[in-house]
Amino acid sequence: QVQLVESGGGSVQAGGSLRLSCATSGLTYRNYRSYCLGWFRQAPGKEREGVAIISTHDQSAYYADSVKGRFTISQDNANLNLYLQMNSLKTEDTGMYYCAADLFPNTPNCGTRVRDFGYWGQGTQVTVSS
Repeated sequence: QVQLVESGGGSVQAGGSLRLSCATSGLTYRNYRSYCLGWFRQAPGKEREGVAIISTHDQSAYYADSVKGRFTISQDNANLNLYLQMNSLKTEDTGMYYCAADLFPNTPNCGTRVRDFGYWGQGTQVTVSS
């Protein structure tokens, strides 16, 4: 059974930093395939959007334009835990942040859409105040 548990959310002033963690369990390398791991966020009244995605087999990463240069995604290959370092936070970064995972698809890169991921955590709230 796959479980994803996020932590590290909280309230911070604009310009501050937070580090999110996602503890995974139940993800196993099957048939030598790797995984796509990602962070998504959802602000009130808005759709869930991909923030940062990483591939476990080559560490290639995708970032939404809105977070490039401020957020860094990383993962621990030993246990497939996932992290998101968020610096220079802005009020528009406020939202519920979700960890997501799925097997690497039969395409060159990880998907970046909600429907590309089948496993989800419960989310951790990030609130950035001005």
